[in-house]
Amino acid sequence: MSALELNKVPLEKLRKKTDVASLGFAVTDELVCNERIIGQTRAVGAISYALEVDSKGYNLFVVGHPGSGRTTYALKELKERAAKMPPPDDWIYVYNFDEPGEPLAINLPAGYGKKLDSAMDDLVEDLKANLGKAFDNSEYEDSKASLVKNFQERVGELMESLRSYAMEKNFSIKRTPQGFVNLPLIKEEAPKPEEGESANDEAEGGEEAREPVFVTREMQPEEFEKLSEDEQSAIQEKSDDIAAHTLETLRVMREREKELKERIKELDGEICRTAIHPILSELREKFPRDEKLSGWMDKLADDIIDNYGMFVAATRDENAETDFSRFTVNVFVSNDPEQGAPVIRETNPTYYNLVGKIEYESRQGYLYTDFHRIKAGALQKACGGYLLLEAENVLRQFMSWEALKRVLTSGELTVENLGEHLGYIPVASLRPQAMPVNVKVVMVGTYYLYHLLNVYDPEFQKIFKIKADFEPDMPRDGEMEYRMACVIAQFVRDNGHIPFTASAVGEVIECAARLVDDQDRLSTQFNKISELLTEATVWARMDNSKLVDLKHVKRASRESENRNNLIEERYLRAYETGILRIDTEGSVVGQINGLTVISLVDYTFGHPVRISANVYMGEEGIVNIEREVKLTGPIHNKGLLTLSSYLGRMYAQDMPIAVTARIAFEQTYGGIEGDSASSTELYCLLSALSGAPLRQDIAVTGSVDQFGGIQAIGGVNEKIEGFFNYCKARGLTGTQGVMIPARNARHLMLNDDVLEAARDGMFSVWAVSSIDEGMEILTGVEAGRSDENGNFPEGSIHARTKACLAGWLKRSARLKRSLAKKSGKGGDDDEQDDISSEDESDGE
Repeated sequence: MSALELNKVPLEKLRKKTDVASLGFAVTDELVCNERIIGQTRAVGAISYALEVDSKGYNLFVVGHPGSGRTTYALKELKERAAKMPPPDDWIYVYNFDEPGEPLAINLPAGYGKKLDSAMDDLVEDLKANLGKAFDNSEYEDSKASLVKNFQERVGELMESLRSYAMEKNFSIKRTPQGFVNLPLIKEEAPKPEEGESANDEAEGGEEAREPVFVTREMQPEEFEKLSEDEQSAIQEKSDDIAAHTLETLRVMREREKELKERIKELDGEICRTAIHPILSELREKFPRDEKLSGWMDKLADDIIDNYGMFVAATRDENAETDFSRFTVNVFVSNDPEQGAPVIRETNPTYYNLVGKIEYESRQGYLYTDFHRIKAGALQKACGGYLLLEAENVLRQFMSWEALKRVLTSGELTVENLGEHLGYIPVASLRPQAMPVNVKVVMVGTYYLYHLLNVYDPEFQKIFKIKADFEPDMPRDGEMEYRMACVIAQFVRDNGHIPFTASAVGEVIECAARLVDDQDRLSTQFNKISELLTEATVWARMDNSKLVDLKHVKRASRESENRNNLIEERYLRAYETGILRIDTEGSVVGQINGLTVISLVDYTFGHPVRISANVYMGEEGIVNIEREVKLTGPIHNKGLLTLSSYLGRMYAQDMPIAVTARIAFEQTYGGIEGDSASSTELYCLLSALSGAPLRQDIAVTGSVDQFGGIQAIGGVNEKIEGFFNYCKARGLTGTQGVMIPARNARHLMLNDDVLEAARDGMFSVWAVSSIDEGMEILTGVEAGRSDENGNFPEGSIHARTKACLAGWLKRSARLKRSLAKKSGKGGDDDEQDDISSEDESDGE
């Protein structure tokens, strides 16, 4: 049997078909199952265990590829667990009557936060009404008037006593805007009456003599100046004595006034207490007894009594601008007592969305805030429950990761704006009391981010002690295919899609295997599977079909490919117009069709590339032209060095190798990476050395080791389909095909076009395990095995290759000897004749 027949992959091995009959249903409506997630046993167990651990640091990091269902499953699991948990407390912020800049945090049973908020609003209105009535009462006014009258009488007595004391000292006291002034008095005889008046007086009084009349008046400054120093000093001493007495009297008056205010305050307090006691008692009875809440209510009552006037003023004047905000509460976190624990998913985890913020309001150019403007973040809202975050989103936001670590490490959270951390000038702001935070954080991320955090953040392992690893694929067997069918049926029902037939479901299962390029594995990228289901449903509806059948799924796949394969078509067009040279017929020495994969963001396709090799005498060894101009990556360079090792092992056991080889990827102008073309390069090199032409209708892919073994590569389906498209463009001949590593045979999930061509005998796939097998297929010549002496069968590929290398080695040695003679006795003509004769003998 020839190598072509021996290594050909059978048709049934080119794509593993789903046994639709074994699924046991005709349409998905017949399936009644509740598959939450499949193929993720390890991750499901890790998540379940993590949610059972109630210890510090046992937060969960869910690792997996996007679209694997990691976020959806984690969220559903969290919601189910949270629904069975007791609801956590509400949290409110209230005015701190002792330190207004440091609002107090108080916790209440779930649901009581909003109740207290509503009750406090009602309290303010009730206080307005009750206090207004209490202080409009006539009894209150009479009691207050009595206190004022008593004060005024006592003040009058003090002033009268002061005036009497001053009068005894011949002084009067006058009140001026500057205070009390002491003025000395002069007692003098009243002036005598006029003559007419005296005659009349005498007539009336007879002969009796008139007694003198004295009057008192204030001493004028000029009169004071005329007094002697002793008299002035005496008057000054009396004035100082009266001034001291006046000060003492004023002191007593102020004490009496203070006593009046205290008594009025006591009166007001009694009235106020009497008015507010029933209201506050009723308020206290509505809420659970809590030491912190009771203490705040005591402070609240004292503040109401101290500021009752604002309530009275608001009652008497509806337009009065009065701020009652400190008598209300800020419901910071509110939980539903009927909904269990909270589950918060924060999709935009900025610093403020995560830890909360203090908002400010602009008032006439000034920024104003109070405790009502303290807003909760996701961490506070999730307290007592679960918080789901995407790692990439958290790490993209400034300070979010640091804030999250700080909270998970300390177990409490203080709401602080970023300006307090980053501002150069300290700004006065609120300092809310810290709130204890007991939350389990579930973070979803990729493998790359998980390992980066492990390496660069030493605290990461302390706060995320459990990892749930979502696998990218799962086993494919009869049971798993049925469970996949259940997942499809459930998705169809949940989204209101048209039912799928069993054949359509089988095609979807095969597409899931194609996603991972493995006949025995299925992809867990359920987002891509759901996209296929949705698009197939649309095509079925456009076809007015009541069922989604096989043709609709295939059309959905084909149309999705058509929407994304523009670049692939441009490459193919360049080939069809002759711009891109790819030979698909004939045989050529030192030239072969390799296969590459071009991976775009949303589409991956295979593309053949012509590889050529030139060999000649020299000692430079194997040189890759792309490598010389730095267009190759390290893995590709590694594969190239493997070729030198292979040649040494095969042909340099009994002689050194003196060869120079140039290998190039023709018409490539970008970077090349990977070692999947290393076997292709070796085939090309052996062809150039042996002179055996290689078939151009067979494209090759595969990595090679130092012993000539063919190793598996990636993208095998895309590579085969890519070369098939090029062959189809020029016309299939029936001899064309692709040669792949035997270890990649299990990865074959080729499309319908390739399968149809293979079924018709127009295209083939060969699987090889060694370079020898590949050379025999490509050349039709036996590769040859060495005997005990290291000799290969005559005419074999290895024999011809070794003969070429040996011939070059001999010629090189003779040339060196001839060059050595040139510097000695021999002339140039003799030397040239010697070389020519030796060449002829080599040829013989």
